[in-house]
Amino acid sequence: MTTLLIVGTDTEVGKTVITSALAAYWQTYHPSESLGVIKLVQTGTGDLEYYQRLLPDVEVVNPLLYDTPVAPPVAAERENRLIPLDQVWQGLNDLQQRKNFVLAEGLGGLGSPVTWELTVADLAGEWRLPTVLVVPVKLGAIAQTVANVALARQCKVNLKGIIFSCPRPLSDEEIVNFVPITLIKSLTQTPVLGMIPYLENIKDISKLAHVASNLDLEMLF
Repeated sequence: MTTLLIVGTDTEVGKTVITSALAAYWQTYHPSESLGVIKLVQTGTGDLEYYQRLLPDVEVVNPLLYDTPVAPPVAAERENRLIPLDQVWQGLNDLQQRKNFVLAEGLGGLGSPVTWELTVADLAGEWRLPTVLVVPVKLGAIAQTVANVALARQCKVNLKGIIFSCPRPLSDEEIVNFVPITLIKSLTQTPVLGMIPYLENIKDISKLAHVASNLDLEMLF
């Protein structure tokens, strides 16, 4: 059984697209091995429903859901609810027992709060989850990458590598300027696994599988 936690530097950086691409790749190239997808905590609607539509043959679970689309501690407070992380841990463990490969998507960024005391990075470290960091290709990406890798190290996260994601169409020159790979590797001492280009249609399973196949996946599977 293999588990990968997909985290980002922030919200709306491409975590869901990369999780979907990895799921599509697994379904395409490892059809005999079972796959599970878990959204550990969700506030509002979006990712869970997208995965259920995109991957009808895959077990998709969400152990903890809040209606209010804000950070979990704030959502729980507004809804007069608790944040039972044991429920999330149990949901993840149950899925791991049933599947050969589990993709777990985090919430927000690596530094986003899950409770009043813990961030996504804290959970990734404490739960010893192999983790992939998603960074959007844009101005400021170098600083975001360096800061998030530093946070991952501080929280003892098993960071397998970095994947860059293009949130909009970009020229080759823009990509090279925004995310100079050699410089980022030098600053972070962390493998760069590749880049997911801008995808106009994120519901195309074959395209998702194809772009994932261009990543350096040997370090993940």
